Amino acid sequence: MLLLSIIFLTAWLSTAKGEEKTCSLPYIPNGIYTPHRIIHRTDDEIRYECKDGFYPATRSTVSKCTLTGWIPAPRCTLKPCDFPQLKYGHLYYEERVRPYFPVSIGKEYSYYCDDGFSTPSGSYWDYLRCTAQGWEPKVPCLRKCVFHYVENGESSHWENNYVQGQSVKVQCYNGYSLQNDQDIMTCTENGWSPPPKCIRITDYCVNPPHVPNATIVTMPMAKYPSGEKIHYECHKPFELFGKVEVMCQNGMWTEPPRCKDPTGKCGPPPPIDNGDITSLSLPVYASLSSVEYQCQKYYLLKGSKTITCRNGTWSEPPTCLSACIISEDILERHNILLKWKQSQKVYSQSGDVIEFVCKPGYRQARKSPSFRAKCMNGDINYPTCV
Repeated sequence: MLLLSIIFLTAWLSTAKGEEKTCSLPYIPNGIYTPHRIIHRTDDEIRYECKDGFYPATRSTVSKCTLTGWIPAPRCTLKPCDFPQLKYGHLYYEERVRPYFPVSIGKEYSYYCDDGFSTPSGSYWDYLRCTAQGWEPKVPCLRKCVFHYVENGESSHWENNYVQGQSVKVQCYNGYSLQNDQDIMTCTENGWSPPPKCIRITDYCVNPPHVPNATIVTMPMAKYPSGEKIHYECHKPFELFGKVEVMCQNGMWTEPPRCKDPTGKCGPPPPIDNGDITSLSLPVYASLSSVEYQCQKYYLLKGSKTITCRNGTWSEPPTCLSACIISEDILERHNILLKWKQSQKVYSQSGDVIEFVCKPGYRQARKSPSFRAKCMNGDINYPTCV
C-alpha cells in the first residue's frame, strides 16, 4: 500500500511539473518593458513605461505572470488631461466634479466666463472637452473689446464689439498715427493693442542740444524741419571734438559735439534735474578738480555724488530719483489705506516699500498688485480693492 502511494505521488508531481504555467511575451503597443526573457513563468514580474504622449492604463507599471495571464494587463493609452484651470472663467459645480486623478480623453465639463470675456461660440456657457491634443477650446475665455472712440481720429457713432484676436482699422486725423505708425488695433488678452489713441507725427525738431562752452552759429528757428543742420563753434581756448554740426532726423537731433580745453581744463559742471552742486559754480575748473552734488528734499541720489574733471571732460554726474507722493485722492481712487501711517499725504524715497490695506468693507480686486508696493523713481504700482 505504501509503495502504491509513493508511485502515485511521484506521477502527480511529474505531471504538475510538466504542466507548469507560462505567459506569452508581453505585447505593449507604444510601450517598452524589462526584463526580457525567453520564457516568463508564474510569479515573474515585468516593469514597463510608455512613450511620450501615452500613459499606463492602470496606476501600476508592474505586471505579474499568473495562471490566468498578465495581471494587471500592461497597456499604454493616450495621455489624459490635467484637471482644467480656467483663466478668466469657472467650471459649473467645480467643487463636486474635481477628480483625484487626470481626466480621461472624451470627458467634458460645462463652464462660463468672467465679465468682460466670452466663450468662442459667444454663448453664455459652453463645453470644455479633453482630446488627444489637450483641452478644446485651447482658449476657453476670450477677451471682449468695445470700439467706439479713438482720440485724435475718426470715431464710430455706435459701439462695435470684438473678441480676442480680431482687429479693426483706425482712421487718424492728418498728422496723427497710432503708436509705431500703425493703423490697425488688435483685441488682445489685455485689451486693445496699441491703445485707441492717435499721437502726433513729429517731423520737426525744436531746441537744439546745449553744448557747454559752445555757441550755435546757425540762424535760430522756432522749428527745424527734418534734414536741417545746426553748426556749433567752441569758445576759446576750447576745441571741438566730434562733428561740428547736428542734424534733425524725424523729430530727433543727432549726437552733439563736445568742446574741450586743450590744457585739460573743464567748464561748469553739467546740471542735473532735481539737484545741484554743493559749491558755487565756476566758469573754468582745472584738471583733476572735483565737485559734489546733492538732491532736493525727498529725492534719492543715484550714482557717485562726486565728479572729476579729466582731460577737459567731467565724469558721469549722478541722477536724482523722484520721490513718490501718496495722496488721499490716490488712496480713495484705489479704495485702500496706508497700513502703518495715518498721514493725509506721505512722501517716500525711491526704493522704499509701502504697505497698504483695503478700506473697511472692501476686498482685494482680482489680479490686484501686491499690497507691499515699492516706490520706483516716483512711480508706485498701487493695489486695488473693490
